[in-house]
Amino acid sequence: MTEQAADNYRGVWDGRIGFGRKTALLVVDFMQGYTTPGSPLYAEGVVEAIPHAAEVLDAARRHGVLVIHTNIRYQPDSFQDGGVWVRKAPVMKGMVEGNPHAAFCEEVAPRTGELVISKQYPSSFFGTSLATTLHAQGVDTVTLVGCSTSGCIRATAVDGLQHGFRVMVIREAVGDRHPDPHEANLFDIDSKYGDVISKTAFLEHVA
Repeated sequence: MTEQAADNYRGVWDGRIGFGRKTALLVVDFMQGYTTPGSPLYAEGVVEAIPHAAEVLDAARRHGVLVIHTNIRYQPDSFQDGGVWVRKAPVMKGMVEGNPHAAFCEEVAPRTGELVISKQYPSSFFGTSLATTLHAQGVDTVTLVGCSTSGCIRATAVDGLQHGFRVMVIREAVGDRHPDPHEANLFDIDSKYGDVISKTAFLEHVA
């Protein structure tokens, strides 16, 4: 199916955008609910992505790349700031301060001085200061790692494009709960919204 889709898209939806002048690394929602067995959000693909993302994060820090993290946070009890999304996906109600599942995964947790942007919806851009922060720093390329591929990664990639950024998604460093939506969304992002690249390509670029 994938090969047939690639043939169908070839020459129409297969352009490449490449890195621009300055990239930022956006670490999207690596929270422990996705990596804790027994959690409703647990996703094996996210567990597999963590060590790759940690390597990418280490390289970004060593080479002075701007690093920004996102998480999801809601007002407890009322969840008014979650709007319709928490009605559609009530599993997200676990993303409140104090819930261990809402804590960052230790391997990719923010360091002192790294910006953390809290959001209430899938896109890291929607309702946040991310776009203006990046523009103010002269960033024209946003490189994504995190989870989940079919949710917050895809939404962030689409909105990144719509805010005028080149979007790079590191294949090994994003994950989902099932390989089918993971691969389908990587295919779609790579076709229409950004470039899906290898970890090696990013490491070589920042070096």
